[in-house]
Amino acid sequence: MKKIILMGRSECGKTTLTQALKGERLQYEKTQSMNYYDLIIDTPGEYAENKALAGALALYAYEADVVGLLLSATEEYSLFSPNIVSLVNREVIGIVTQIDHPEGRPEQAKEWLKLAGCEKIFFVSSYTREGIEELIDYLTKGGERNPS
Repeated sequence: MKKIILMGRSECGKTTLTQALKGERLQYEKTQSMNYYDLIIDTPGEYAENKALAGALALYAYEADVVGLLLSATEEYSLFSPNIVSLVNREVIGIVTQIDHPEGRPEQAKEWLKLAGCEKIFFVSSYTREGIEELIDYLTKGGERNPS
């Protein structure tokens, strides 16, 4: 299975997605620092929101096979600059979270992720588990972790 690092703003669903991918009970937990699991790196939203902390995301991306840029379907705007994926020498995928939210606009989030440069985009709800198996299948395709 490929190791993935999850990046996005606070409360976009990174930790909840981590719990869903690991098959754990979903509960709110504020991520205070980098959480480094066997196959998932869960990052604090402040690292994506604050220019002074963003360098840590670049460093931790080297520990992963895949970079997952997360945008909630409820976002009013995207933190990710156009073609930001060109700054990473890893595979980058887009993940639209909270697709089950009644005020969500998953298609808008998809367009922002495409603008950022994501070619592969997943739509997930950690609560209904919609899209979770597809994401797991994608990460496990090819079996073992890719060599770094």
